[in-house]
Amino acid sequence: MTGLGALITRDVRIAWASGGVVNALAFFLLVTVLFPFAVGPDTALLARIGGGVIWAAALLAALMPVERLVGPDAESGVLDQLSVRGFSMPTVAAAKIAAHWIGFGPPLMLATVVAAGLLGLSAQTLGAVELGLLIGTPGLAALAVATAALVTGLRGAGSVAGLVMLPLAVPLLIFGAGSMEGGVGAIKLLGAVSLMLLAGAPFVAGAAMRGALE
Repeated sequence: MTGLGALITRDVRIAWASGGVVNALAFFLLVTVLFPFAVGPDTALLARIGGGVIWAAALLAALMPVERLVGPDAESGVLDQLSVRGFSMPTVAAAKIAAHWIGFGPPLMLATVVAAGLLGLSAQTLGAVELGLLIGTPGLAALAVATAALVTGLRGAGSVAGLVMLPLAVPLLIFGAGSMEGGVGAIKLLGAVSLMLLAGAPFVAGAAMRGALE
């Protein structure tokens, strides 16, 4: 196994062992279960806004484990050890992004099938939502890791992470929810935003992690 593969495997294993993935999925399903009770039994309304609900819940689910993505490794000296072994911080950040997506992206897409049933989404709408999540969740993972690195070492990092990440995630939320009705154009915009986050986040997170080592 390559060094990058070993880093990804390690972070995925930690995410599952710590319960972060399970908690995020439970939160996602809880939101989608409770939302119909808040709105009422209007199936037409639920079907119309259900995709947006799923995207908002996915965003919050990606944010939940932010405190555990970088902070524990910085505090325990793991980042120092990786640096000594020749790993660049952008490489470590890229591994954490991949691991975070593997941990919550595919399971979230499976949970979306259940959520779609609760919200009364048609098969066509479900397909559009799943395609949007496939394209957009890597961007959410990248944004979560970058945010985690930026707030590492700060008091109340979880609250600060929410303030940092949520505004930056608005384009993903808009284009993700809009991709259900916006057609190919909205999907392209969603892909462009997600790709931009994937390209830039490792360097932003890497710079922040280098700062945490000094």
